[in-house]
Amino acid sequence: MSDILKIGKYEFTSRLIVGSGKYPDFQTTRDATLASGSEMITVAVRRVNITNPDEENLMDYFKDTDVKFLPNSAGCTTAEEAITLFRLTREATGIDLIKLEVIGDTAKTLYPDVVETIKACEVLAKDGFTIMAYTNDDPIVAKRLEEAGAHAVMPLAAPIGSGLGIQNRFNVVFIKEAVSVPVIVDAGIGCASDAAAAMELGADGVLTNTAIAQAENPILMAEAMKHAVIAGRMSYKAGRIPKRPFATASSPVDGMIF
Repeated sequence: MSDILKIGKYEFTSRLIVGSGKYPDFQTTRDATLASGSEMITVAVRRVNITNPDEENLMDYFKDTDVKFLPNSAGCTTAEEAITLFRLTREATGIDLIKLEVIGDTAKTLYPDVVETIKACEVLAKDGFTIMAYTNDDPIVAKRLEEAGAHAVMPLAAPIGSGLGIQNRFNVVFIKEAVSVPVIVDAGIGCASDAAAAMELGADGVLTNTAIAQAENPILMAEAMKHAVIAGRMSYKAGRIPKRPFATASSPVDGMIF
């Protein structure tokens, strides 16, 4: 209980966040999410139904769990689109914990439009939303988002769905040093070791979707991600040994018999 992840007014014991896209059905989404131990699942409300009770609704599959829904604005390309989407979603669901993403390049990289993201963040913060903002791996932009009212910043590790892992480890550290809000590494995680590496760099959490949903065994990968995030966090808190360019004996040299 001494290692709680706090995002605005919300608290979590798991530092893994999972996505809901690319699964074959809602039942598999539920099974993988529960196997991951995650307490938060992000949902693209333009693509996955959580607002219409008259159609199959993903929220129905989680009614008996403590998993919180994190609506995201995937598909939005302007600040105004994202603002409108979240206002309508909160009216329909009552959810005020959101993942803000405004995409600038929808054709190839799916990189965020950081200018529009900051604009949307300023308005949504004034509206009382708890905002987790998806961004590039730029510490200057991360600081601007914090100043705009973001309760967490979510720098990409690599392009969404690429599975490339962390492409610039230094920037994760720089972002962590630049902001006082939680840093959640988002996008590009490909396997459990990528998640562990992010946590060992000092990230406060990891979000992954494709790596689980499109694994050969999504349930097993979800469980692997769970343990990777825990191990990476423990390793970071334990403090690694310094790197040296030469060998050091594992056993004492002083007092040798021969």
